[in-house]
Amino acid sequence: MSIKQISVFLENKPGALYAMTGVLAQNKIDMRAFSLAETSDFGIARMIVDDVYKTTTVLKDAGFINNITPVLGVAIPDVPGGLNKVLQALTDAKVNVEYMYAFLGGRDAEHAYMIFRVEDNAAAASVLAQRGIKVVEQEEIDKL
Repeated sequence: MSIKQISVFLENKPGALYAMTGVLAQNKIDMRAFSLAETSDFGIARMIVDDVYKTTTVLKDAGFINNITPVLGVAIPDVPGGLNKVLQALTDAKVNVEYMYAFLGGRDAEHAYMIFRVEDNAAAASVLAQRGIKVVEQEEIDKL
């Protein structure tokens, strides 16, 4: 029960992010979700894409260091307290959230979508399912 996230390591300098997104655009890769974290020397671009194999291949061929990390996608009811309900379930199960970021769900206006990085995706998915919270599979993300 996980989604494949691609992390790309970028120098923290003007044009580095532009160069990476240019490779994606030239190869017609569609990003579903994106997050950028930085330090003074480098950044980490994290993304969910429509074609993981093609993306990692074209990034590597273009000289970008990248890796794949399993993450958890969650459909959160788009109502006040929706995220809090998810975090309460994870907290009750003592699941630590290392990081998370949101993305749009296309035509689905009833849910917000979040990507969660946790230590054990299967355990987190089980806890969420027990509380009636929908975990999203890679195939579903590809169709959004």
